[in-house]
Amino acid sequence: MHCSDVRTALSARVDGEALPPGVTDVALETHVRGCADCHRWGERARRLKVVAALLGVG
Repeated sequence: MHCSDVRTALSARVDGEALPPGVTDVALETHVRGCADCHRWGERARRLKVVAALLGVG
């Protein structure tokens, strides 16, 4: 998987949406475990979602 595809999928997951067509949970998790940049991106996305919820923005 390409990092751009992974980040799109991570964004969907954080927003409670379905993963994009052709992306499986297994492939996504495998990539994130092996790619430090995508792992960090996913963690930041999750934290942003929490902060936005606490602030009532989203």
